[in-house]
Amino acid sequence: MVLEEYLPSWVTDYLSPIVLLIGGILALVIVASYLKDKESTGYKAAVALGFIVGVAIVLLAFVEGYKVQVYTLVLIAVAAFALIIRPIREIHVAVIIGMMVMVLVYILLGNLNGYILMDKIDLTPISEGWPRLIIAFVAGAIVYGLLNFAEAIVKFTGKVLNFWPILLILGLICIAEACCIYLGYGSIFDYVNQIPWEDLKPKVPSTDGIFYI
Repeated sequence: MVLEEYLPSWVTDYLSPIVLLIGGILALVIVASYLKDKESTGYKAAVALGFIVGVAIVLLAFVEGYKVQVYTLVLIAVAAFALIIRPIREIHVAVIIGMMVMVLVYILLGNLNGYILMDKIDLTPISEGWPRLIIAFVAGAIVYGLLNFAEAIVKFTGKVLNFWPILLILGLICIAEACCIYLGYGSIFDYVNQIPWEDLKPKVPSTDGIFYI
């Protein structure tokens, strides 16, 4: 493991609960500062820090990995997504990528000047003038169209997760999950499943004096 070379062993042993705890606390801080004043410097700083932590969570997943159950991995992924998407959910990524593709295609087409495809087709005409511009525009438009729908889904999901009551609940669940892992319950879902729900059902007395469930 990469982090073992630089950090104490307890950090790597409890990496997942640490990440969940930090993510949960940040979610609560973002909600609190948003409700207090969404235009304040504190709120903007919390959102920026949340973005950085979200990216760090993703990077740790690739570099280090999280040795936890699927429930916890899903929760970590959702928390990271919510923190990352909040400051950029209004940015039109599809437009930006489409324009980048258009510029890239326009540049690459310039390299086809004098190029003969399969020793038969001269590609010089599409490397200059209006054909070059039109092909680059069409390529960018196609990419934009493909990404636009995906972007809409991602942004809608991001807005739902960042609706402050949901973000508040997500933060509390992350903190609860971190505590469950630290205390040895494995996951909050395991802890809930271990609760003897049948024993908690109220017993109703009958007319003969015997209690029935």
